[in-house]
Amino acid sequence: MSGADDEPDAVAARYARRHDGDRYSPLRPEVWQTVQERERALLRRLAAVGLRSLAPLAITEVGCGGGGNLLGLLRLGASPEHLTGLELLPERHAQARHVLPPATAVWLGDACVAPVPPASQDLVLQYTVFSSLLGDAFQQRLADAMWRWLKPGGAVLWYDFTVDNPKNRDVRGVPLKRVRALFPEGRVHAERLTLAPPLARAACALHPALYRPLAAVPGLSTHVLAWIAKPA
Repeated sequence: MSGADDEPDAVAARYARRHDGDRYSPLRPEVWQTVQERERALLRRLAAVGLRSLAPLAITEVGCGGGGNLLGLLRLGASPEHLTGLELLPERHAQARHVLPPATAVWLGDACVAPVPPASQDLVLQYTVFSSLLGDAFQQRLADAMWRWLKPGGAVLWYDFTVDNPKNRDVRGVPLKRVRALFPEGRVHAERLTLAPPLARAACALHPALYRPLAAVPGLSTHVLAWIAKPA
């Protein structure tokens, strides 16, 4: 494994050798059902914590990719000027900058040194970033930065898979126990979701309607959506 200082370069190298093709295209039925399932879970959590509007919230996403998650938050009512995307990979940063409104800040580089002021964010998001970090020390460094950015009473919104992928040595699962260790002061509410992707692809190739009943079977979901609240 790489050291903490080397991990950003290692992540970039691992992504450079990936060839996903259209595997994550939102037009694929298993992909759009995964996204919709996750969005429903997010809306339930926002309602449970009493949020009725995202407009006043300062929100930063670590690993914003091409900007898709931030676009989703805009559709839910977030204000462009209150959103920030952090992205390590130049080509994904360029895509995010192209599709997101000019008022939304999009920063290129190692998120650990991003110019996000302490105690300035209401929400900090990470979606399948930590599973791409193979070094424990860098995981902790990034978690500490995210926690530092949060206002008291804010929360980390976490979505990632919990089990290893034996066919992909460039990623590793992040169990809920590890999530709690990364944010020891956080109050964690977690919901398991997302039908195991190989099973989802096979099921949806037969019929997209198979996704939801299979996703409801205990043990077949591989990801966790967690709300990690910082004490007020």
